[in-house]
Amino acid sequence: MELRSAICQKLKEENGLSYTPDQIVVSNGAKQSSVQAVLAVCSPGDEVLIPAPYWVSYPEMARMADATPVILPTSISEDFLLDPKLLESKLTAKSRVLILCSPSNPTGSVYPRKLLEEIAEIVARHPRLLVISDEIYEHIIYAPATHTSFASLPGMWDRTLTVNGFSKAFAMTGWRLGYIAGPKHFISACNKLQSQFTSGASSISQKAGVAALGLGYAGGEAVATMLKAFRERRDFLVKSFGEIDGVKISEPRGAFYLFIDLSSYYGVEVDGFGTVNNSESLCRYLLDKSQVALVPGDAFGDDTCVRISYAASLSTLQAAVERIKKALITLKPPVPV
Repeated sequence: MELRSAICQKLKEENGLSYTPDQIVVSNGAKQSSVQAVLAVCSPGDEVLIPAPYWVSYPEMARMADATPVILPTSISEDFLLDPKLLESKLTAKSRVLILCSPSNPTGSVYPRKLLEEIAEIVARHPRLLVISDEIYEHIIYAPATHTSFASLPGMWDRTLTVNGFSKAFAMTGWRLGYIAGPKHFISACNKLQSQFTSGASSISQKAGVAALGLGYAGGEAVATMLKAFRERRDFLVKSFGEIDGVKISEPRGAFYLFIDLSSYYGVEVDGFGTVNNSESLCRYLLDKSQVALVPGDAFGDDTCVRISYAASLSTLQAAVERIKKALITLKPPVPV
């Protein structure tokens, strides 16, 4: 109750959302909160709409509920933001959930309020459609970008399940502490599921969560200091990869990932390795050639890109960039015939 009360206060002060403790479920991480939300509201045959690139678990969560993931592609030229017209064109009588993640993993994109309002207008026209708003990266955001909670938009409180947690802003990944907030009938269903899966989150982690929320607005000075370091690393990576021929970049507005298009380097055969023809083979090549580990974009629904995490020291990132540059020299983009 202590942590749920603190979460209610945080949501009111920082997000403009009013909840009571019985409208909050504290889980073993935001991942558990998310999957329980999908299981609670979806029936077999329902459709879950997921903008791509997406966090790797979203489609599988839909499948766990015997629902069908409907992937909505976005483009790097549009900062990986969902086109409302595409969303509306994909809605059917089976559409049950739209999953939004802002700031985004893997792209770092942040949905501006105006775009969210356009999406909310579409949601309002489809009474059966709910939104799961994954806001786990809300405090890792770079000005002038700002965070808007989807449930704070007109008419969306009743239609939104807001997921958040402590792993990202408070660097508490191993504590496994997340939560979901929403209308009581949905939250009660989530609570019933959790009671059979894991029961409550660790009491020790919950005490740590109370302490984290007590650091001040948006995490106070501790989070602000961390954010400054993330911004420095982001700026370094954007500048460095922007200087490499054939690389397309959408500058992240939040989170701590860079999702870059390296597809111009596909199609090259490397002696002793084979052909680099997709994001998976490129990442294997960079691991083999440079000892740098990146994540293939196909895991996130976009095979043209790879994900780079800058949750590492600046010196480590500097060394990694130099290694990647040297490895890419041998993968000069093929000359069109």
